[in-house]
Amino acid sequence: MLAEKLFKLRKDRGLSQEKLAEQLNVSRQAISKWESGIAVPELEKLIVISNYFGVSVDYLLKEEQEISGAVVDNNDCSNTKKIVGLIMCIAGIVAMIIWGTLSVFQPEVSNQMGLSYTITIDGNGLFWFVCVIAVAIGAGLLLKSKK
Repeated sequence: MLAEKLFKLRKDRGLSQEKLAEQLNVSRQAISKWESGIAVPELEKLIVISNYFGVSVDYLLKEEQEISGAVVDNNDCSNTKKIVGLIMCIAGIVAMIIWGTLSVFQPEVSNQMGLSYTITIDGNGLFWFVCVIAVAIGAGLLLKSKK
């Protein structure tokens, strides 16, 4: 709730209602009303508050988000990066295992597949290169999604 979030943000910064009111160019009574839920700041003041505390207006207004003194990142893209990264890592590793198994138990199939590429770095080399790149990109996406 906006009132609770505003109160927590103010307290986390060690500000009194008077000092915050001075910073936002409003009265102390306005801060008191906002924090008690009696009143809600106008849109222009919400923008000023979000800029002052370094949080989004969404964070201030949405109830389902946790209260935090840190900047809230609502980027759902991190879940997508995590899923794509995981799929790429698994696909690359599985492909390398399949290729390695074929190379050991049926080298003629491995050689035939290696020679069927249009672009070659000596057949098997291209396949391994693509697998390693897939794993590396997947790992990079996984690491980025944790930030």
